[in-house]
Amino acid sequence: MQPLDRYERAFRCCEHCGRLGRLGVAERLAQLLDEGSRRDLDEGSVPHTDPLGFIDTAPYRDRVRTMRDNLGMHDAVSCATGTIDGHPLVVAVSDFNFLGGSLGQVAGEMITRAAEEALRTRQPLLVVNASGGARMQEGTLALMQMAKTSAAIHRLNEAGVPTFSMITDPTFGGVAASVAALAEVIIAEPGARMGFAGRRVIEQTTRETLPDKFQEAEFLLDHGLIDAIVPRAEVRGFLARLLRMLNGEAAGAHRSPDTATHAVDTASPWEMVQRARELSRPATQDFIDAVFDDFVELRGDRMGNDDPAIVGGLATLAGRPVLVVGHQKGRTVAELRRTGFGMASPHGYRKAARLMVIAARLGIPLVTLIDTPGADPSVNSERRGQAWAIAENLRLMAGLPIPSLALIIGEGGSGGALALGVTNRVLALSSAVYSVISPEGCAAILWRDAGQAETAANLLRVDSRSGAELGVIDRVVSEAGKDFLEVAAGVKKALVEELHALDALTAPELVSDRFERFRGFVGIGEEI
Repeated sequence: MQPLDRYERAFRCCEHCGRLGRLGVAERLAQLLDEGSRRDLDEGSVPHTDPLGFIDTAPYRDRVRTMRDNLGMHDAVSCATGTIDGHPLVVAVSDFNFLGGSLGQVAGEMITRAAEEALRTRQPLLVVNASGGARMQEGTLALMQMAKTSAAIHRLNEAGVPTFSMITDPTFGGVAASVAALAEVIIAEPGARMGFAGRRVIEQTTRETLPDKFQEAEFLLDHGLIDAIVPRAEVRGFLARLLRMLNGEAAGAHRSPDTATHAVDTASPWEMVQRARELSRPATQDFIDAVFDDFVELRGDRMGNDDPAIVGGLATLAGRPVLVVGHQKGRTVAELRRTGFGMASPHGYRKAARLMVIAARLGIPLVTLIDTPGADPSVNSERRGQAWAIAENLRLMAGLPIPSLALIIGEGGSGGALALGVTNRVLALSSAVYSVISPEGCAAILWRDAGQAETAANLLRVDSRSGAELGVIDRVVSEAGKDFLEVAAGVKKALVEELHALDALTAPELVSDRFERFRGFVGIGEEI
């Protein structure tokens, strides 16, 4: 049996089975914040009231007084400022022991004040959630706290102040359907449950037996509803990493852009297609690992799915925070099958859109990595609105008030590629291709013979050299005679230089620059 002192030092995590005990506010803040940095926000000035004179097995006012006396807390939520590894933030922590961590007027006010403090100081907000939902004894006034806290989070989003949500067990009802679900980054402790309705209510309503892990953290991650599961002992380090990335500074020295026009390769477009499709070719995750200094993956579309054909998250590039998102093919048969050869579903494009919105809120550059034969053409994707998902991404990217770069690392196939390609600058590796349709598809439609794919590729001029000549590609990064690390170094140099050039533009100018780039595609080629 684990000695009690070791159990407490491990923040109530059993060393034998991994089971987590509940932490109160004091223990949670001690776990997260640097020693001596905690400064509590005033909560005594928020009055308790009994708006309904509610009585069940005991008067509501008596319940509150008993909780306050026994736990030494004003209400279910306490808030503080502090630091994690020296990085300042504001923290709001729910304690399930106080009336089930329920969201009433005082708890809602404290979360709102924490958000207002984060807005005033422009420090990130972390909300640690543990709740059964809105406080029934306060009736619709408790319901109003969902709207109130959500509006407070919206103000932080609009101001570009980062928001984090931590799901602990349990997080249900009105809290799950408001402040807990709205943060840019949502993490959960292993096994933590989150949902609108509880398991018992669902089973009674539907008369169905639910799966064993239903609504637990692992279920939430698989269904794209949270970004990561973080063991309790690692939460502090994970948050420190996020804060460090978001507080990163732009690299001080930048090299001037290359004066050379584009890399030269004499291979035919069809030969380039073959190179772009090679299974040994580095994938998006390889470039993320080699080009970016740090990376924290963010998962899911928040609509019930996490498409592995799209990977993305927060990263740092030469010391500055960016958001990177790209198509992920993989190289093994198992990886290719899991990702659908990098052909994203509507869930994947909506996941990408969610991440792009985060970049816009935080005011950090967007870098996309394109490598797909095209969007997923399956019946299921059509049912889920593939065309609508792609169209929304095109519109979203056109209006992003941040610098944006796209890099084609392999295949840039049709609208599936363009859904990540409406950026201020488009770069490509010298063996990458960019096309309106696959050569085989073109040949099948125009010649009714897929065997004419080579002819189609050459006529379509899908190679990156031709794309540069047409103005579709702004810069080509050479791969000729280089190993992967050399190519990655060239990519990093190109991305840093292009971002540096865009730094001179204001947000409206970035949107205008992007519009003018695509507005200019007219009258290109010989007049007929």
